[in-house]
Amino acid sequence: MPESEPRRAGRGARSQTSTETGRAGAVAPDDVDAMADAVLTASRLLVAVSARSIAAVAEVITLPQFRLLVVLEGRGPLKLTALADQLAVNPSTATRMVDRLVSAGFVSRETNPASRRELMVTLSRAGAEVVAEVTARRRAEITRIVSRMPPDTRHDLVRALTAFAEAGDEPPAPGPAGAPLF
Repeated sequence: MPESEPRRAGRGARSQTSTETGRAGAVAPDDVDAMADAVLTASRLLVAVSARSIAAVAEVITLPQFRLLVVLEGRGPLKLTALADQLAVNPSTATRMVDRLVSAGFVSRETNPASRRELMVTLSRAGAEVVAEVTARRRAEITRIVSRMPPDTRHDLVRALTAFAEAGDEPPAPGPAGAPLF
């Protein structure tokens, strides 16, 4: 692009760096693309933390299967169709995931007492233990990362991530003693 042309904001446009703004990570409040970039970068780190935590506890579980366990842990027993909706997958995909997790002993599948045509999927004790151990490992690694951040940035992070989770309809994670964090 010639230097005489103004730079357009939006997709593909470079956000100002922290040295240009004078503040690390500073972006305009309405710069949704820059915020999406920041979330994508952070999500790469969080996915890596999750993958390491899962591999350390149960190598046989994939990240999507672990997500299924977490959904059951947070929402309780669900009909197979509701579980598929929560995971944003086709019911056939959810069925295959549940089949593998039933075989591994992490969930059970039973007929819904209210409607014999429906199946209910429930987290087993072994599945709950996997969720608890993986979550504890994730919490420990995230705590190490967050502890390296300045205290005022940590406060902003909690506010921003809480709003992000609420906007995505994600229930709060339990705190270390089982109480909600927020």
